[in-house]
Amino acid sequence: MRVAVVGATGAVGSTILGVMRERAFAADEIVPFASERSAGRTIAYGERAARASGRSSVGDQDLTVVSLSEDAVQGFDLALFSAGSAISADWAPRFAEAGAVVVDNSSQWRMSDDVPLVVAEVNPDALEGHRGIVANPNCTTMQTVMALGPILHEVGIERVIMSTYQAVSGTGRKAVDELQRQAEAVIEAKELPAPVVYPHQIAFNVLPQVETFEDGDDYTTEERKCMRETRKILGRDDVLVSATCVRVPVYTGHSVSANVQTRDEISPERCRELLASTPGVVVVDDPANGLYPTALDVAGRDDVLVGRIRRDPSHERCLNLWIVGDNLRKGAATNAVQLAELLSVRGLLRAAPA
Repeated sequence: MRVAVVGATGAVGSTILGVMRERAFAADEIVPFASERSAGRTIAYGERAARASGRSSVGDQDLTVVSLSEDAVQGFDLALFSAGSAISADWAPRFAEAGAVVVDNSSQWRMSDDVPLVVAEVNPDALEGHRGIVANPNCTTMQTVMALGPILHEVGIERVIMSTYQAVSGTGRKAVDELQRQAEAVIEAKELPAPVVYPHQIAFNVLPQVETFEDGDDYTTEERKCMRETRKILGRDDVLVSATCVRVPVYTGHSVSANVQTRDEISPERCRELLASTPGVVVVDDPANGLYPTALDVAGRDDVLVGRIRRDPSHERCLNLWIVGDNLRKGAATNAVQLAELLSVRGLLRAAPA
């Protein structure tokens, strides 16, 4: 199996390579793609995880970064994209036409009718209908539906109100650097550098804006993604969703407060049991003893943590949940690798041309 990782030097792309290494992804060759200025750069890739699990993998070696070109995209079975919507719009169809199945992390293809939007533990059967491109959901949406999926199947869902608290790494490395510089300036009583990535200072601040406002819309593009993608993944257009997305001065780990109105009543106790039995979800819910999920708890983990599960006193069929996930791992890289594994195991990879 030949696998391309497009955007390999970015925050999510490098995490994809790390997750592939950890999971001993069964590839005969991995080719990292990035911009022309990164071409020729080497990325270390080892097989420690492969030896531990007994699975085959690319051996200990340095992977050489190449730039995108018509000749370079030929002969791949899989292409994992994390290079932004513009690159995906241009190059994902070219990889697909050359015989690869593309798993794309950008927002470019998520709402296309002929592109499945898939979370590995929630709607894996949607992969069966792919036509060469599979979309990875928005990171905040992904961790939220990990908790919503089991509830939907158990008692149905009528309405969800999401309030998110999103880490700066969701914007990229420049945002992480900006938070670092601003925080150091405040602590050391130095002149504060002007914000570049965000419209306001992010250090020691909370910004009620994630991404941009389009003309005539009071909701940001991130909020629209959360609302639309949640319905598509759950396969229910009748589920009402409202979202408010907020950027917080946290490096890694998105948090979501979800108010879930169900069709049939479910107790908090039953909800805890249900989620505790769900693959990829861990219930951490003993608030009286200070046990509930935090962003620091999920850093470097693939599980989605859920806590503060309690009844909404204003509605008998409504629960409040606190949902936390690592936005770079399960929110992006890990799910992409899981989808690649499912495509391979289920025989859904088209043969690449010789």
